[in-house]
Amino acid sequence: MKTLADLEKVEALFRPFDLKSLHLRNRIVMAPMTRAFSPQGVPTDDVTAYYRRRAEGEVGLILSEGTVIDRPASSNEPNIPHFYGDQALAGWKKVIDSVHQAGGAMAPQLWHMGVMQPSQSGWLPSQPFEGPSGYVMPGQTGGVAMTDTDIADTIAAFAKAAADAKRLGFDSLEIHGAHGYLVDQFFWEGLNTRTDAFGGKTLAERSRFGVEVVKAMRAAVGDDFAIILRLSQWKQQDFTVQLAKTPQELEAWLNPLADAGVDIFHCSQRRFWEAEFEGSDLNFAGWAKKVSGKATITVGSIG
Repeated sequence: MKTLADLEKVEALFRPFDLKSLHLRNRIVMAPMTRAFSPQGVPTDDVTAYYRRRAEGEVGLILSEGTVIDRPASSNEPNIPHFYGDQALAGWKKVIDSVHQAGGAMAPQLWHMGVMQPSQSGWLPSQPFEGPSGYVMPGQTGGVAMTDTDIADTIAAFAKAAADAKRLGFDSLEIHGAHGYLVDQFFWEGLNTRTDAFGGKTLAERSRFGVEVVKAMRAAVGDDFAIILRLSQWKQQDFTVQLAKTPQELEAWLNPLADAGVDIFHCSQRRFWEAEFEGSDLNFAGWAKKVSGKATITVGSIG
């Protein structure tokens, strides 16, 4: 039998939420789900209809599937949507206009995959996959190490995508910094063995790339536009990775990102009900809120 306290916990999900450019009718968030239904990177009318149906279902905030920034090897599939180029951006304009017409709110998830295993489709980008050290797994090369110019151009591409998200009328944006993709590859000591300013022995040192991405995106959108950053401890390459092993390491990781301009941390963990650290029943999102003071989104497997 449900208690009053249980009902109040559930009721909280249906309260409005307001933060900067975000004005949500409830606190239920549709997490990004890769679909690869955008031929040559261009969202179609079917993509528009897909997101409109979710808005009609009254989800508070829709986060788009990952949509890649303007880098030659940002994607490992030809039909992953792009967030650059006139045709793709025109497709996203149709999406956000339709979502708004249905009373919804939406943010694109801006993505660079980094060094990836080749897709089962056999498709490859025009240039090699790029990452902090060229590794796809610790010690296993799958691409090239980014030069200073590559890093600067990638940061600029993230900033351009952020500016386009605001210009097109999106309510917010999300940076994909989780699950072993590019931003996360810089965080992870197993894939970031750089000895320059974008590497380092500590998680806080290896966070510089992520911090610079956030700073550039914040400058591109101004102070009033909400920025979400998706993070995870685990990686698709290794479910057991724990970047921050203590609350102190978590605080040293997240606070520079918050200072750079993150408004909401989207905390992905494999099982959202599990405690993140011993001695506390808080999960990843709970701890992120505790150490940063920022709003958080919690997500994980259900079943």
